[in-house]
Amino acid sequence: MITLEDVKNNPEVQEFIRNAQRQLDVLGYTEHSTRHVTVVADRAAYVLRTLGYDEHRIELAKIAGYLHDIGNSINRVDHAHTGAILAYNILKEMGMDVADRTEIMMAIGNHDESTGTAVSDISAALILADKSDVHRSRVAKSDRSLFDKHDEVNDSVTYSNLIVDPEQKKVILEITIDTNIVPVIDYFEIFMDRTKMSKVAAKYLGLWFELKINNTILL
Repeated sequence: MITLEDVKNNPEVQEFIRNAQRQLDVLGYTEHSTRHVTVVADRAAYVLRTLGYDEHRIELAKIAGYLHDIGNSINRVDHAHTGAILAYNILKEMGMDVADRTEIMMAIGNHDESTGTAVSDISAALILADKSDVHRSRVAKSDRSLFDKHDEVNDSVTYSNLIVDPEQKKVILEITIDTNIVPVIDYFEIFMDRTKMSKVAAKYLGLWFELKINNTILL
């Protein structure tokens, strides 16, 4: 069994993640480097673990989370699809079983809201983990005069957490927004498609998706 630690220590993976961020820095995107992919890997694992999935599926979710954005090293456009193919080939070279690497490929290929949707437990967990990572630590620019709407919204988020409640059969995204920076409505302007995707992913896992912003339930 190939583990997340094996993947983290792979020089090819490390180089793809570095260059993905380098390219996104030039394009002016928020942070998609080691911090983001580690958060996504951890949250994807948390979702499945809390729902009682076995350790094998959890490990696959962690690997999918860690590799999900390596396609950005090629181009931001279609990064989910190119990343899925890159991940498949890397994992094949590492000796991962074909069924496992196909599961990871499928999850990565469906994580972007413009082209994908939840098609498996791993892909659903990946979507929930990825779309929940909104926080000011993701703002890569230091000059506020260069902030776009994505930067402003992320910068306004002082707290975000994903909570799975298996008893009530729901997953809760809790966010605190500093409304001195942006109004809450700006969050929906940027993240409405991602929120819809999260609802579909939660439904796939038999859960209701709840969004709580500044202690107010909005969904």
